[in-house]
Amino acid sequence: MNDFCNKYPSDNMLLYNADQYCRKIASINYGKNAKYFIETLGCQMNEADSEQLAGMLTDMGYSQAEDISSADIIVINTCCVRENAEFKLYGHLGELKILKQRNKELLIVLCGCMMQQSHVVDKIKNSYKYVDILFGTHNRQEFPELLFDSISEKKKIYEIWEESRGIAENVPVKRSSTITAYVPVTHGCNNFCSYCIVPYVRGREHSRHPEMIKKEIIQLASEGIKEITLLGQNVNSYYCGMDFPGLLHYISDIEGIERIRFLSCHPKDLSDDLIKAMVEIPKMCSHIHLPLQSGSNKVLQQMNRKYTKEQYLMLIDKIRASIKDIAISTDIIVGFPGETEEDFNETLEVYEKAGFDFAFTFIYSKRTGTAAAKRPDQIPEDIKDTRFARLVALVNDMTLASNIRDENKVLQVLTGGKSRTDRSVMTGRTSSNKIVNFKCDNDFTGHLVDVKIKKGHTWYLEGEKV
Repeated sequence: MNDFCNKYPSDNMLLYNADQYCRKIASINYGKNAKYFIETLGCQMNEADSEQLAGMLTDMGYSQAEDISSADIIVINTCCVRENAEFKLYGHLGELKILKQRNKELLIVLCGCMMQQSHVVDKIKNSYKYVDILFGTHNRQEFPELLFDSISEKKKIYEIWEESRGIAENVPVKRSSTITAYVPVTHGCNNFCSYCIVPYVRGREHSRHPEMIKKEIIQLASEGIKEITLLGQNVNSYYCGMDFPGLLHYISDIEGIERIRFLSCHPKDLSDDLIKAMVEIPKMCSHIHLPLQSGSNKVLQQMNRKYTKEQYLMLIDKIRASIKDIAISTDIIVGFPGETEEDFNETLEVYEKAGFDFAFTFIYSKRTGTAAAKRPDQIPEDIKDTRFARLVALVNDMTLASNIRDENKVLQVLTGGKSRTDRSVMTGRTSSNKIVNFKCDNDFTGHLVDVKIKKGHTWYLEGEKV
């Protein structure tokens, strides 16, 4: 377990102190109706980071632009977990060059995981010289100071911390939802799975102080937030005077919060105490996301996952035996180096045996700096594509079967709002994290509503309000 903050509580926390720079920039922006646009690439942790960026920009006197072309500052919060995120960034940069030519005062900011990779930073400096500011994952809280220096000195700022110096607290946040919210509880990762770049770009794992987490959630509840999702690359290994099950109990009594979720679990660290906490705490959602990645013991070992398929399936059985009506989702990677047809068939077999409700599926892509990227036995793209299509077909069939099993049940739905395509339909999520669409004359946005499920579709449930 991570006992870093237990031993060094003062060193693990960085208090946000950029208010003076926010005030200076706000005075520069006074009366200008300055606008920002943030593009977020990647995972839920990146989305949470972007909410902090939006909070800082709001304090600096910017308001959110409706579209990218009307923005005075454009921030792209990057991801490097998968190759397509990199391609997407470079595609965006080509488009931004045109906007920069039209508006010489436009500021372009790149931040996030990709900026922690030296070869990417070198490419940006050499090939995209119209980018004004670069910073990484470790010094996000310094954004106002970096922006002020760039504006006042009319120069480009490239500031990348190679390592984390602690977790920044009290950073302003502008939430993208008034109903649900992400709450990071750990930053970084210690697992070093052989395919994953996260430990190299987000650093070693640090846990937030439980008091700071609870303070944030209390504030969210006062703002009307009904559901929180605790985030971490591996929430199971949270430790800061208490472990993760202890943290769940510690925050479970906050009035106003109706639901608690968490992402993501590592199977090797999922404890009996966590399962027990999910049973004992009424606010816990009946869903757990438990990445499998592969059903082959050989591949799991080469991935450095530290469990076998047998151990994983035993864990699934234990969860289902303990938690009534639990929905279990997973991640699967297809085409890991050296994966044989037999290995892939084992993945399909384990997927069926586990009886997953839904899954996120990925084609393996090399990440520079990881152990797997150096292997000579990379799988040809056509084989990856064929296997991926077979996996997706199985996932879709089983997801549909899971949703059909919900037909005629009455499920509680936290309503997120009206459907974009049909304003007479409301949409929300069940405790099991399934999307439900239901017709309703009144607006129940932000409310928990009982809905009878009439039909299960592959991607959503269709119902009627009880």
